[in-house]
Amino acid sequence: MNKKTTRRIIRVLLFLGTIISLYFVPWPIVQAWILPLPSTVQDQVDKASDYGFDGIIVCVNKKGNQCVFYTSGYKDRANKTPSEPDALFKIASVSKLYIAVAVAKLVSEGKLSLDSTLAGYLPELKGRIEYANKITLRMLVKHRSGIPNYTDTYMYWVAPKETAEENLDLVLDLPANFKPDEDEEYSNTNYLLLDRVINQTLGYGTFQYIQEEILSPLNLQHTFGSINDVNLDDVMSGYYVGYDFDLKGNNVSSVLASAEDLSIFIRALNDGSVFRDKNEQEIYASIYKYGHTGLIPGYQTIAKYHPDIDAVVIQFTNTVNFDGYNWNMSEVMYNRIVKLLRKSN
Repeated sequence: MNKKTTRRIIRVLLFLGTIISLYFVPWPIVQAWILPLPSTVQDQVDKASDYGFDGIIVCVNKKGNQCVFYTSGYKDRANKTPSEPDALFKIASVSKLYIAVAVAKLVSEGKLSLDSTLAGYLPELKGRIEYANKITLRMLVKHRSGIPNYTDTYMYWVAPKETAEENLDLVLDLPANFKPDEDEEYSNTNYLLLDRVINQTLGYGTFQYIQEEILSPLNLQHTFGSINDVNLDDVMSGYYVGYDFDLKGNNVSSVLASAEDLSIFIRALNDGSVFRDKNEQEIYASIYKYGHTGLIPGYQTIAKYHPDIDAVVIQFTNTVNFDGYNWNMSEVMYNRIVKLLRKSN
């Protein structure tokens, strides 16, 4: 085969590769991204159904905790109840921010040590979790433990567990994903274990401590530790694509909050007012971040502070699938809202 023929074959293969790759491009996501911005945030939020969401709540928290709300779609599609700005929402992994703040406070109080080991606090896990005698609290908070993520276990979301014990059982005796502090990998198991350490140290529940030391000082009265603590009528419905039933009653471990409550917490976290002193603030800065996202069946949350416009933007969307499409669309929606806020600032 001569060089000219070889070059032609390569060009054909490259062309075919391009055609094949274009077939797999998620065109609805691309289209949503490149369309011109509408005139207002409400106009963008009104497109929620085009993005595949049954309902959406957006809270923009401006200086002085002045909140502006934008909603569209349904809080409950079966009853055609419109989205309500004060509806409670399962914020999933966003709750890690509260736990990390609790850890910083307890370390400042001298009740916890970031450099003490998991086996030191929970000796029953020695031999059940690899490297338990080398994994520190700092590594747990920063997702540098190497402990497998229980939600990544086989078919987890087909039948999620309802208790921390059941979730922990899924990863006991499994090999570590990497040696402690040699890598970083997000794992819900880390925060499950931090919750257990805090419970044991205090002699009462982590959320009670969060309530007393974080929520009450900020006067946050619409944040709850469990679906069992709220009136279901106050909760925004959650949906999974291809599954006809409302997921709001599922007892999947999650903090619930209103968009306003969450926005006030995120602002307090970023401006430092959630902390009692500089020591707490510096401890927190060394271990965790200042914004978060959350995803469980039926519920997607994005919660971030944007310093250039001095605004916290919270977005709740209540339709999920786990091929990533709905999550990508939620990010497109969020980023377009932030662009609109920057244009109007």
